[in-house]
Amino acid sequence: MKKKNIILCAVAGVVVVAAAAGVTAMKGSSGGDKQGMGGGPGGGPGGMGEMEQQTQTTVVRAEEPETGNIYLTTELTGTVEPDDVVHVYAKASGDITAVNVKAGDTVTKGQVLFTIDTEQVDTAKNSVDSAAVNLQKAQSDLARMQILYDGGDLSDQEYEQYTNSVKTAQLQYNSAKTAYDQQVGYSSVTAPISGKVESCSAEVYDRANMNGELCVISGEGEKKVTFYVTQRMLENLAVGDTLTVEKSGKTYDAVINEINTMVDDATGLFKIEAQLADADDAATGSTVKLTVTTGKAENVMTIPVDAVYYSGGKAYVYLYEDGKAKKASIEVGINDDDYVEVTDGLSADDLVVSTWSNNLYEGADIQLAGSSESAGGQDADAAGQAAPDGQAVASKAGNPDGQAAGGQDAPAEEPEQGAPTGNDNSAAGSSAAQEG
Repeated sequence: MKKKNIILCAVAGVVVVAAAAGVTAMKGSSGGDKQGMGGGPGGGPGGMGEMEQQTQTTVVRAEEPETGNIYLTTELTGTVEPDDVVHVYAKASGDITAVNVKAGDTVTKGQVLFTIDTEQVDTAKNSVDSAAVNLQKAQSDLARMQILYDGGDLSDQEYEQYTNSVKTAQLQYNSAKTAYDQQVGYSSVTAPISGKVESCSAEVYDRANMNGELCVISGEGEKKVTFYVTQRMLENLAVGDTLTVEKSGKTYDAVINEINTMVDDATGLFKIEAQLADADDAATGSTVKLTVTTGKAENVMTIPVDAVYYSGGKAYVYLYEDGKAKKASIEVGINDDDYVEVTDGLSADDLVVSTWSNNLYEGADIQLAGSSESAGGQDADAAGQAAPDGQAVASKAGNPDGQAAGGQDAPAEEPEQGAPTGNDNSAAGSSAAQEG
């Protein structure tokens, strides 16, 4: 009986020892989990735990600010017009008896375009005839009185009266003749310039009214384009500025030659005129597309748009300084799709990080792409991927082999003396289970 009790106590002791070993293994596993998930199943100083403690180094590109030009453009529509346009009006009322041109005809200066049968011509003709009769009578009277005056039968006073009558009659005739010639001129409407008849609204037997438009003639010179802009655009335009005109796949150059500073009543905008070059084939009155420069910054400091960050409406960039990112506030001007103007906050020799990354912050570890450190980082990354379980993995940013990810020269933590590794823990647990 005693012997049996001793055997049972021995067996119980073995079971207790085995259970204690299992508890020890579980504690080792728990400790390994706290350090990292990269060790064995039982947990040791895992490699992933070491990577979580690392400070990742970001590979970036950096460049110095450049001096350049930035232009902002806006597309508008305009209308092609002749540079020299004359509207031909009737200067007297009457019936149109002849129309000698039509739209599209080419005319020369002085060519008769229309003939108008005006009532004023007949009236003026009667006045001329009457004045001519009076002049002739006054001259005849003076001729007779001249004989008497030469013979001493006519006083100086009487002779002077006949002389004055001739002068008065002459003036009246001249005035009537001028009026007649003017009315005759009004009845024959001539081309004031050489050019092309753009439109013609007059027809034979129509009634022409004084100051009524008969046709429009465009000069033989260059054409222009007219367009309208807002006040904000107007502030960035000046006489002499160039713009691009497009029509039916063709491109023309134009130069602004007139800027109206009064608002157009019809559009509420400002009228601009630009001289077209070599645009004879651009039809008068056609609508064209314009590319206008509405903002420009010339010979200014520029940096890539992707290098600029914003916070609370304020712009800032990151500078490369001795492997660290330094945050710098800047003032910016205009920008296009690629570059932004920097008005304050940078110097010409600053190295501006042009690579966008959400890993950038004040004091972040960064390396320049293409540098020896960056190449070393890639080698370290490859070595880290090939490292066996239980070993610390070097940072992808290029920390030397054997360094912790945080950048400190501390090797991976070793297990305590006598503590089994993760694999040994698993084996011990299995052995204890079999003994149980």
